[in-house]
Amino acid sequence: MITQLLTAGAPKAEFGFVQAMEEGGPIAWAILTVMIIMSVGSFYILITKFFEQKKVMSQFKAVQSGFWRAPSLKDGASKLEKNSAWRQLVDDAVKAEDEHGKMGDDLEAHDWMHGSLQRSQDTINSKLAGGLPFLATVGATAPFVGLLGTVIGIYRALVKIGASGEASIDKVAGPVGEALIMTAIGLLVAVPAVFAYNYLQGRNRRISELMTAFSTDILAFINSKGAVKPAVTAAAAKAAPRAAAAKPAPAKKA
Repeated sequence: MITQLLTAGAPKAEFGFVQAMEEGGPIAWAILTVMIIMSVGSFYILITKFFEQKKVMSQFKAVQSGFWRAPSLKDGASKLEKNSAWRQLVDDAVKAEDEHGKMGDDLEAHDWMHGSLQRSQDTINSKLAGGLPFLATVGATAPFVGLLGTVIGIYRALVKIGASGEASIDKVAGPVGEALIMTAIGLLVAVPAVFAYNYLQGRNRRISELMTAFSTDILAFINSKGAVKPAVTAAAAKAAPRAAAAKPAPAKKA
């Protein structure tokens, strides 16, 4: 496909993609295989991580809609999906709250609970970041892997020129074609990997910000014995009973 795009409108030549790769020999095929693995791995990570992040963000809506209306963390946790990132934070907070009484100093208790939530958040962030180093590696190394194929192709062209004593097109077309194809494939593998890495990193940062705010709200809720809740959610919880009271009662049947 790449060769067809590059040679569109040009006269038919003896060398195509397969012929160019055969000219490069086992080394060219090995480099192509490595880059195919890199490309497939990059798209696999992009797709799986995208849906994983989407699931975490959609689960956050449950936190906004119903979690803070519960009278306690345990009751609120029952409204969250099991094995979710947000449920993990709440469960770890509940565990830290149960161990709160074992701390002799209030400052030590606060630090213990803050540290427990931070460890839980770090674990979730580490899981969300899984696979991203592979994307970064592909984005950084794929052009150089393609460049290796380019160097080998140019070397073969020079060897053929030296052996034949003349730089005719039919002698160097195959090696040079292979060299250019390898360069193009290296770029086609690297560019999507870089875009995927930056895109997923941005979404991870957003999730991390949401988790940090959620952890802070949980800590404030525990330390204030339930008196401090997020302002927006608390306002929505107060507005709900008013809306229910203002709703007209159904007419009685005669």
